[in-house]
Amino acid sequence: MTFFFATGIENSYPTIRTGSRIDQMDKCGHYARWEEDFALVKELGLTALRYGPAYYRTHVAPDRFDWGVADEPMRRLRDLGIEAIADLCHFGVPPWLGGFQDPAFPVLFAEYARAFARRYPWVRYYTPVNEIFVGASFSALRGWWNECLTGPHAFVQALRNMCMAHELAVEAILSERPDAVFVQGESIEHFHAGCDAARPEADLWNGLKLLSLDLTMGHELSPGMAGYLSRHGMTSNDLSFFRERRAVGQRWLGVDYYPTCEHVVGADGTQRDAALHEARGFRRLTSEYYARYRVPVFHCETNRVADLAPEWLHQQWSDVMALRAAGVPMTGFTWYSLTDQIDWQHALRVENNDLHPVGLFDLDRRIRPVGEAYRAIVAQWSAALNRGATEVAARRATA
Repeated sequence: MTFFFATGIENSYPTIRTGSRIDQMDKCGHYARWEEDFALVKELGLTALRYGPAYYRTHVAPDRFDWGVADEPMRRLRDLGIEAIADLCHFGVPPWLGGFQDPAFPVLFAEYARAFARRYPWVRYYTPVNEIFVGASFSALRGWWNECLTGPHAFVQALRNMCMAHELAVEAILSERPDAVFVQGESIEHFHAGCDAARPEADLWNGLKLLSLDLTMGHELSPGMAGYLSRHGMTSNDLSFFRERRAVGQRWLGVDYYPTCEHVVGADGTQRDAALHEARGFRRLTSEYYARYRVPVFHCETNRVADLAPEWLHQQWSDVMALRAAGVPMTGFTWYSLTDQIDWQHALRVENNDLHPVGLFDLDRRIRPVGEAYRAIVAQWSAALNRGATEVAARRATA
């Protein structure tokens, strides 16, 4: 099995309470500098790129698509030999759709996924809907993005629509590309009870965090979470939809892990980021998620601010190698993203235009120390980790 060394072009584009859309590809200069960005990916020796055109710019109306922003970049990636992991929906929808509450979203999004797969038939790897738990909770439980709602019924509606959109998109893509691989990117999180009184709230969140993967991976829901979904608007027909599909196609678990992925819940229900000494860490959480879903694992996202980034990179890489040694089928590693970002330290809740220095390169496209360190890891490990896959490909070519 091929092991991918990857990065990504950060392409979030939610709308926020002010009505502004926070398009990271615009904020970070990718639309103007995409050719340079792809050259930097190649320069680092990376073999894959998490990449996708902004959904709100390409799906302009039902059954109408504008591929103007996508055609040249997608073809350039193909010509460079960089494997695109197509990121089709990353935290936002077109303005003509009613956010993630819109019941028409699943069917309409599947149309888009089918059209994308038909237009770019060389693309094999897909993340149809990125980080469903994060998108649904930030949009409909925490009230930060898109519909900006704050209640369990809205959360369940968003979750239902996003999970259903994901699964219908999987079926649509498979109709065009039967050997497609679906890298289901999700933030792997844990909610720690800060005191005994906080245990029920922490337990609730630890159930909620698994719902998107349980539904789309075909894992049996816990009785408590099945009851939660039913109480807040998910019908028996909805649940049957997910049970009947049982995760068709080849699935990889895309695990995204940051220092902010672990939370301490207080007695009053408030949350703070867990300190590093309180955290379970990437290795333990990934082991728990792998034990639950038993599919290959791709480390899809991680980063840390510039001065802490090299040490964090080496820790994450050490964990990936330890997981491989323990028998977890790790299929790739990603430092996310290629360049610094804007306002992600505020979870894109506001438009302050503050620099978030987490990239392999800064926004002037100058390499950061973490970029140098990542390039060294790739040079050291790429051939060794892919030796078996290369030999298999060579045998097939001469058969």
